[in-house]
Amino acid sequence: MNKYAFPYLDIEAVAKAIEADMGEPLPDIRQALTEAKTGTVGRVTTPEQTLVRQARIKAGLTQQAFADRIATPVATLRDWEQGRFAPPGGVICLFRLIAKHPELTLELAGA
Repeated sequence: MNKYAFPYLDIEAVAKAIEADMGEPLPDIRQALTEAKTGTVGRVTTPEQTLVRQARIKAGLTQQAFADRIATPVATLRDWEQGRFAPPGGVICLFRLIAKHPELTLELAGA
């Protein structure tokens, strides 16, 4: 058995607890927990990746539309969402604000 495996992990209980804490369904959480349970090395998602995607989705925008709103090339936004690069600190602050107040993107559209 892999030394990083968690054989006694109750996937459904943990998934429900995480989703309750986040306040939204997380479609990939069960797969990630299954990989953790078996010790399978899977995709690693950083908090920054989650924040970027969460802000965009809460704003209800496609990658292209969101990139336009924040005056950033769509390729850069994709790099942030896929974890190839981390967004700068100021951008992370912007995404935190948008995740809590998605209507702010409307003000960015008029800027």
